[in-house]
Amino acid sequence: MDNSGQTSAEFILLFGGIFVVVLLAVHMYNSYMGELGGEISSKEVNEFNNELNKLSNYFK
Repeated sequence: MDNSGQTSAEFILLFGGIFVVVLLAVHMYNSYMGELGGEISSKEVNEFNNELNKLSNYFK
């Protein structure tokens, strides 16, 4: 049996498995950051609207 061929195949499978795990982690991180970004933007918009409402009270 060719040991070098078996070793090469095992390395290919090992690196393929690691690659799949990394891709899943990146996808989950990207989804998490996208959701977090929406929350941050929403919070900033609400704070900006509140400040505009406070300023409008000075001009009434």
